[in-house]
Amino acid sequence: MKKNIIIVAAAAAILLSGCASKKELQSCRDENKALTSNLQTTKEDLAAKNARIAALEEQVKGQQKAMDEQKYSYAKLQEALDKSLTNASQNNVSIDKLVDQINESNQYIRHLVEVKSKSDSLNMVLTNNLTRSLSKEELKEVDVQVLKGVVYISLADNMLYKSGSYEINDRAAETLSKIAKIITDYKDYDVLIEGNTDNVPISKPNIRNNWDLSCLRASSVVQALQTKYGVDPKRLTAGGRGEYNPLQPNDTELGKQRNRRTQIIITPKLDEFMELIGEAPETK
Repeated sequence: MKKNIIIVAAAAAILLSGCASKKELQSCRDENKALTSNLQTTKEDLAAKNARIAALEEQVKGQQKAMDEQKYSYAKLQEALDKSLTNASQNNVSIDKLVDQINESNQYIRHLVEVKSKSDSLNMVLTNNLTRSLSKEELKEVDVQVLKGVVYISLADNMLYKSGSYEINDRAAETLSKIAKIITDYKDYDVLIEGNTDNVPISKPNIRNNWDLSCLRASSVVQALQTKYGVDPKRLTAGGRGEYNPLQPNDTELGKQRNRRTQIIITPKLDEFMELIGEAPETK
C-alpha cells in the first residue's frame, strides 16, 4: 500500500512539473537511434561470424574425410603386407628380407602421410589468410572452401564481369589483387581458372555460345592475374565448362545466379606427388 502511495505521489509530481522538455526528448530519441544502429551492426557481425563458423565446420568435415581415406589406404597396405608375410612363411622366404620390405613400406607410408598433412596444413593457412584479407562485403560474393585437398575460390559473375560480357569490372580489381597476393605468396601451387555459366543461350558477334563465354571469362581473369598483378603465367591455366557444371538447377533465378561463377582452383603441384608414387616400394 505504501509503495502504491509513493508511485501516485511520483506521478503527481511529474504531472505538476509538466512533461519532459523537448531537449530531453530529443536526447532520448538520439540515444535510441544510436542503440538501434549498434544493435543492427552487432546482428550483422554475428551473422558474418556464424557464416565463418559454418565454413570452418565444412572444412573440418573435409579434413576428417581425408583422414578416413588415409586410414583406409593404410589398412589396404597393411593387408598387403600381412599377405606378403603369409606367403613368405609358406615359401620359406628369408625373415630378414621380409622385415626390410615391411620397414621400407612403413617408411613410405609415413612419408606419404607427412606430405599429405603438410599439404592440408598449407591449404588451411592459405584459406584463412585469404578470408581474413577479404572484407565483409567481398565475402558475400566470394566463396572460399577446401575440398579433397584443393582450395576453391568461387567468384560471382556480377561481381567480376559486365553483364553478358567477359570484360572485368573495375570494382573487381581490389578483390583480384588480394587473391593474386595469396597466389604469389604460395609459389608451390598451380592455379586453374574455370569459367561456368547458366543454361541461358547467348549469341553475340564474338561469342557464339556459353562454351565461348565461359572460356573467354576464364582467360580474362588469367590475363589480369598475369599482366596487372604479376602472377607467373607458367602457373596459370584457363578453362571453361559452359553450362555443364551447375551447382543448382537452372529453373530459378537464384539457381542461375549460383551457376554463373568463375572458380580459381589452387592445387599442389601434381608432379611432386607423381614422383612420390613412382618411389613406392615394390610388393612381391
